Amino acid sequence: MSVYAGRKGMVYMSTTAAGAASAVLHLTQWTLNQTTDKIEVTSFGDANKTYVQGLKDVQGTFAGFFDDAETKPFTAADSVDGCKLYLYPSTDAPTIYWYGPAWLDVSVDTSVSAAISLSGNFAANGAWGKKP
Repeated sequence: MSVYAGRKGMVYMSTTAAGAASAVLHLTQWTLNQTTDKIEVTSFGDANKTYVQGLKDVQGTFAGFFDDAETKPFTAADSVDGCKLYLYPSTDAPTIYWYGPAWLDVSVDTSVSAAISLSGNFAANGAWGKKP
């Protein structure tokens, strides 16, 4: 088992659901949340509330710096069929990543005292997986 520094993380993105994914320039972070619904099934006589697990809710974020040559996030956000995402925690372990189709939202933040930043949110648009 290995531990990795996040500095070698990577996000690959396509601009459509059928397109080929490539690396997104100048990103500095990403998150992946895979919470599941918890459905209450508490019955008379139970000692405490009880739950069954429902569907997974795959969502996440990414952030970095705006680059006028990097158009993938904006094109993907406008796609009528979503995009594909591949999230690598470290390129030192290129066989470990999460992937799936997604709906994308993107934002740009401009401030007089900072570099222009880019951020986005995504939500699953189909089944997600993890390699290995």
